[in-house]
Amino acid sequence: MASPISIINAPGYSLKMSDPTRTYLDFERPIAELESKIEELEKLDEAQTGVSTAEEVEKLRAKAAILLKNTYADLNAWQKTQVARHPARPQFKHFRETLIEDFTELRGDRCFGEDRALIGGLGRFRGRRVMVIGHEKGHDTETRLEHNFGMARPEGYRKAVRLMDIADRFALPVLSFIDTAGAYPGVGAEERGQAEAIARSTQKCLSLNVPMIALITGEGGSGGAVAIAAANSVFMMEHAIYSVISPEGCASILWRDSARAKDAATAMKITAQDLLRLHIIDGIADEPVGGAHRHHPTAITAAADLIAAALNEFDAMTAKKIKAQRKARFLTIGRSLLES
Repeated sequence: MASPISIINAPGYSLKMSDPTRTYLDFERPIAELESKIEELEKLDEAQTGVSTAEEVEKLRAKAAILLKNTYADLNAWQKTQVARHPARPQFKHFRETLIEDFTELRGDRCFGEDRALIGGLGRFRGRRVMVIGHEKGHDTETRLEHNFGMARPEGYRKAVRLMDIADRFALPVLSFIDTAGAYPGVGAEERGQAEAIARSTQKCLSLNVPMIALITGEGGSGGAVAIAAANSVFMMEHAIYSVISPEGCASILWRDSARAKDAATAMKITAQDLLRLHIIDGIADEPVGGAHRHHPTAITAAADLIAAALNEFDAMTAKKIKAQRKARFLTIGRSLLES
């Protein structure tokens, strides 16, 4: 029987099962081969060949589970970067649909137009009224083009400011979900004031009178991420990354060789574990073994529990104390980095 594994050409991704939603990263090749063998044996059973494969399948499943656990227990920074970019990773739409009830989207920046890379609106999180903002990358060619791969233009960040103004006016906590390689660097975006829009959005985050909780779900790239992540509490998914520039961009600048992205990822300290040690983030949401892309509900529930606990801490705080806590949080980052 021909193997259902086939090679795909996307950088960082090596193997793909017959299930089109199951894409394997290059370091997962041994896992892919085992799961491919399991699939082949199960098909033999389904064909009723008269040969029982149940015992062999169970042995292979146990072996694959151990291999998967060991592999993900010791990922380096570049491997975590690949996991953070996995095409099947839960995106903003998955968090919104799972966690936010009665969601009403609010569109447009009232200046230029609508930006589909940043989605936002009103809803309820575990019974609490909130304003929700998040990057949306899209899941296939059509939606990725619609959402510009999660890279927002100035109108996206101006929309974010408008929504945060509404949240402030009606005393609604703000939840932001970050997953972007960075703000869109196109000519049109620069002509319409990309840098100013990012700065205004960051400023608005810092001046809110209501609590703001940010979760980096995949990539947290550059100012495009910070613009909606200057929050009271900043959390990351276990295999997410957060950095001032992509590893490829850093390698191109430092060594004039983007192929050294792995070295850059290690040097930049972009993983959730590194950033927690540096006090740049406040907590990590555990992912299921094998990454969030293997089981969205488990990953989303872990993140939701962190968000809920953080919101509860601000219930008794006045607006003045909320702003003071946010200010102290960012000043502490600077001091801790100087001491480290």
